[in-house]
Amino acid sequence: MVPPDDTEDTPDREVASAAASPLVDLDLWLLFAVTLVGVGNVSSVSPAFPQVVEVFGISRAEVGWVVTAYSLPGVLSAPLAGIGADRLGRKRVLVPTLFVFGIAGGACALARSFPVLLGLRAAQGLAAAPLVGLAITIIGDRYEGTTRATAVGYNATALNVGTAAYPAIGGVLAAIAWYVPFALPLLALPVGAAVVWRLEAPAVDRQGEAERFGGYLRKVVGRLRDRRVFGLLVVNFGIFILIFGAFLTYVPELLETQFGAASVAAGAVLAVASVSSALVATQLGRLTTWVAPRRLIQGSLLIDGVALVLMPLAPNVWGVGAASLLYGVAQGLNQPALQTRLTELSSESSRGIILSLNGTVLRLGQAVGPLLLGLALVWGDIETVFYTAAAIALVVGIGAVSLLGTE
Repeated sequence: MVPPDDTEDTPDREVASAAASPLVDLDLWLLFAVTLVGVGNVSSVSPAFPQVVEVFGISRAEVGWVVTAYSLPGVLSAPLAGIGADRLGRKRVLVPTLFVFGIAGGACALARSFPVLLGLRAAQGLAAAPLVGLAITIIGDRYEGTTRATAVGYNATALNVGTAAYPAIGGVLAAIAWYVPFALPLLALPVGAAVVWRLEAPAVDRQGEAERFGGYLRKVVGRLRDRRVFGLLVVNFGIFILIFGAFLTYVPELLETQFGAASVAAGAVLAVASVSSALVATQLGRLTTWVAPRRLIQGSLLIDGVALVLMPLAPNVWGVGAASLLYGVAQGLNQPALQTRLTELSSESSRGIILSLNGTVLRLGQAVGPLLLGLALVWGDIETVFYTAAAIALVVGIGAVSLLGTE
């Protein structure tokens, strides 16, 4: 176990550069831009999938490789980038990552064979996986206490704005041509140039034991042996199983099965969750002055479970939308609170790898969630999926109380 040192729930020390509101910091807005370009590279291109099937002469099952090729490489690249950020410096890793992401992603729009498209998507995915984690790492370096929680909350809002907007943007661009949505990552190139020009990332402390790689690895292992850090990663894995396995995958199926709702209605219901999540996340700094982040995480899982139970019980599409709004509230609490807590519990010399591992956890949840809840559908019906998901939320919530502490 790692003994508590500077990891209180609400440290009262603020970095000297922090203003009353972090939103006056232009560098923070630049980090928001990094987050925005780093998310949505599945939802933005998915509206073009029917055209991809036709253009490349592939099956509807094969088009799923466009997602898989993008997602799987990140399981490895995220922790490697985190190590690089800790050892070499945040900016030295962030800048080339943004440029590789933008160039490989934009090149997907030029692909004229399916294997080439998959190869470029894999290269893009390698660079995409660390982006959000690196942005949060730098936020954690720049701020502390309530200001840090506020900044992380606003970054989560940026992420949710992207999550809500990208499907609509992708749909409009796909109406022009199948390849146009694939060009969106080119936006990372001006963002990367701006990072080079003006972002001031705090220097990485490589003094003493942390200067030797073996000592660095021991420090990382020590952090991961801390029940709170390990618990946060485990709990987030459960949360991502619910997001990708139940909510994003089966809410559209529920709406079609129960109410014959069109895909437009499904998109609106999913977007409602992103909007409520974004609004709640903006208030995280204020909330953490009253409630410790770990308690927000624990409480959010109860809200998750309630929302998941209500979805199959809803009498109409509006009822599912209301439950989706409640589900978004839970995500607006747990994601920025969890990220804030991870930054508190990780030292500056290990923060990059810890937050990058959180990105790896996301991708594992993205892979496992649909498979696990798919089994529930095989064994029962669409209602069984949501009741099973609610039971998972209960189990994860109990784990959150046990692993994250109650004091």
